[in-house]
Amino acid sequence: MIERLVAWALANRLTIYALSMLLTIGGIGVASRMPVDVLPDLTAPSVQVVVDAGGYTPTEVEQLVTIPLETTLNGAPGLRRIRSNSTTGLAVVTLEFGWTTDAAEARRAVSERLGAAAGALPDDLPPPVMAPASSVMGEIMFVALRSDTHSPMELKSVADWTVRRRLLAVPGVAEVMTIGGDERQVQLLVDPGRMSARGVGMNDVISAMEQASATRSAGVVVENGQELLVEGVGRAETPEAFGEVIVGEQGGVPVLARDIGDLRVGEGLKRGTGSFNAQPAVIFAIQKQPNANTLDLTEQLDLVFADVQRTLPPGMTLETQVFRQADFIDRAIDNVVRALIEGLVLVSIIVLVFLASWRATLVTLAAIPVSVVSALIAVSLVGGTINTMTLGGIAIALGVLVDDAIIVVENIVRRLRLAEASPEAERPPVVQVVASATAEVQGSIVFATLIILLVFLPLFGLTGIEGRLLQPLALAYGVALLASLAVALTLTPVLGRDVLTRGDRALGREPRWVVGLKARYVRLLSGLLPRWRALSALSLALVLAAGVGLFVSGRAFLPEFNEGSLTVNVTTLPGTSLEASDRAAAQVEAVMLAQPEIATTARRTGRAPGDPHAQEVFASEIEAALR
Repeated sequence: MIERLVAWALANRLTIYALSMLLTIGGIGVASRMPVDVLPDLTAPSVQVVVDAGGYTPTEVEQLVTIPLETTLNGAPGLRRIRSNSTTGLAVVTLEFGWTTDAAEARRAVSERLGAAAGALPDDLPPPVMAPASSVMGEIMFVALRSDTHSPMELKSVADWTVRRRLLAVPGVAEVMTIGGDERQVQLLVDPGRMSARGVGMNDVISAMEQASATRSAGVVVENGQELLVEGVGRAETPEAFGEVIVGEQGGVPVLARDIGDLRVGEGLKRGTGSFNAQPAVIFAIQKQPNANTLDLTEQLDLVFADVQRTLPPGMTLETQVFRQADFIDRAIDNVVRALIEGLVLVSIIVLVFLASWRATLVTLAAIPVSVVSALIAVSLVGGTINTMTLGGIAIALGVLVDDAIIVVENIVRRLRLAEASPEAERPPVVQVVASATAEVQGSIVFATLIILLVFLPLFGLTGIEGRLLQPLALAYGVALLASLAVALTLTPVLGRDVLTRGDRALGREPRWVVGLKARYVRLLSGLLPRWRALSALSLALVLAAGVGLFVSGRAFLPEFNEGSLTVNVTTLPGTSLEASDRAAAQVEAVMLAQPEIATTARRTGRAPGDPHAQEVFASEIEAALR
């Protein structure tokens, strides 16, 4: 069968060239459109349910919110594990589903149960909500909004009502969390004495103020052939308007809100602060949707930031060079690509040195581009991305990709040299020489390739996050290796037929040092064969030593990455107030900024409203960008 394939390739050289060119060009086109990321998508199908529990203590949150939620949501189809986090004023329940569960189906199953879960929660709490679907490496960017002339309240208002809304409208953005600044509120500071004097209770005040700012539909009025829209405008927008709200009555006289207390515009209760370079700021944490291209999304966000900056009030500035996952991706991919190029150059030099023919080297290296693009096409077909694992698989396969071609080319060159040395009348046709030379080594290259593939076959049986991480590497390596085998049996003989036989000195001569090296190897092998027992014992000892070294070496799921940034966690004693924790973290931030290696810092102390990143007020997280 393989001999017929080689014969067909030699008889249809133009077809082989055309197919190789189409595969290469098509692969380059596919690779240019593939998403680029640091690692394969490691996101397990999961759904987060968040409940903002106001001023409830952690114990109350657990008993009144978390446990009822877990009880209702447990048993959802495909649910693998459920875990929760109960903190002051926040409950986060995370439901993890099986790896084969469709993410949309998982969210639908949770959504169906949330209606029943809402009825089991206290009446004064908002209904539970599902956090937007995001990737496990979803935080792709931190951005700071700062100003030296505007108040924290003005910063927060612009951040929430202008910048955040623009960012959420960008396709691929899952969520934008803001922390820092002061939320603008109209506050009624009630006086218990004035309330008691007018016979108004706190529940009356709360009920009246909840209904004070609302616009009701009043329908239409038809008169004289005209239809007039009636609008019930009841939305209060200023403290004075809230002061006119009726909260009760005394002796038939309405009691207004301003009669029982003072109204003002003040800052709301907050559980977190933010800063940029040790100065108060609003920090945006931007999360991407699963399968979104981080590099493309970052480019779109940069355009949006530039547009938003032009519309901001004078004195407000968006700092976008805080943390950018795209920068790390660029560095990681560049490093792997550089390793690929260096490996390609080394392989080229070694092949050229040992084959002593630039034509033979060219024929051998032709296997690399076809094999690489074949691997990228296969990764794209299964929905993968270009990442360090797929490129790593190609990188470690780079030396192996030319093995089959080298064996075929070396044997073709050897047979052509023998034919060239024979009398002209006895020389067989070139096509016959190339075909027979390829057929001589076909069994060796096929079995060698299959044995190497068997080593990687168990990786496809891995499940969970290990399978998601390592299978792209095995797929890229395996497809590239199979493609190199196909090239060695088709394109390599065709190129050998057309390139190695052109010119009188096309084949060159085998260097003398290579001949001498072969002679020394023959003498060495002849001396070792009688001592096979000692050689086997030495080999076994080396294997045992390698096993011991493997056993005592360190272990880690992933190697350390140089992202060009640092994440520093500052944790004070539990019970520390937000103000004290903010001051302590600010001191740490100032010390970090004094180091010449630190370019910028962005700090988040506590948590943002509704953020499933359930960090207590006594904890801070500082992102430091390195120069």
